[in-house]
Amino acid sequence: MDADASLARIAAAIAEPARARMLCCLMDGNARTSTELAVVAEVSPSTASVHLAHLKERRLVRVDAQGKYRYYRLEDAAVAAAIEALMIVAGGPRDRFTPHTPPRLRAARTCYDHMAGAIAVSLHDRLHHLRWLNDAYDLSEPGAKALQALGVDVASLRALRRRFAYGCLDWSERRPHIGGALGAALLKVALRRKWVVKDLDSRALSVTRAGRRELHARFGV
Repeated sequence: MDADASLARIAAAIAEPARARMLCCLMDGNARTSTELAVVAEVSPSTASVHLAHLKERRLVRVDAQGKYRYYRLEDAAVAAAIEALMIVAGGPRDRFTPHTPPRLRAARTCYDHMAGAIAVSLHDRLHHLRWLNDAYDLSEPGAKALQALGVDVASLRALRRRFAYGCLDWSERRPHIGGALGAALLKVALRRKWVVKDLDSRALSVTRAGRRELHARFGV
């Protein structure tokens, strides 16, 4: 009976039209603010906040804090699979997230002391795909050896009084790039090897021809 009651509560949370629109919108894997989800759900920002709190309470969405902003995304792959199945039954389309970040900033930029943008998100995904970085954001032995060969002192990074690595939500791609000590070290390597060059008057990074070649050869980016 407890399982039945829990299922009924989850179903009720999804069944409200505004909340259903929010969940379907988040199916593309990108995070959004409550303001953006209010527009999608066609409700006021205050009403959207109430709906999102309800979805969070039912563990259908989670919140990622990024500076002064709060981004909402689906709780996990199980929620996505359930919504996907319901969408197939319903036969409804879903809109894709369309970023409006200037192209140069979206391609590559700095985020505090690490790299962000499309190239950084791709690097994040490739390190996971190569199994150099696991879901807990720790390096495997092959990953540590590969990065040490590039000049990353992994042991020193682990000894720092900061997080070794974590998924930092990218505000243009709305997917994670690598933050923490490891993210900072990767940016230093890219700058030292002139794979990327900093702009003088913005956070944009220019990926050099050598950088594109090396990133593709070493990581498949």
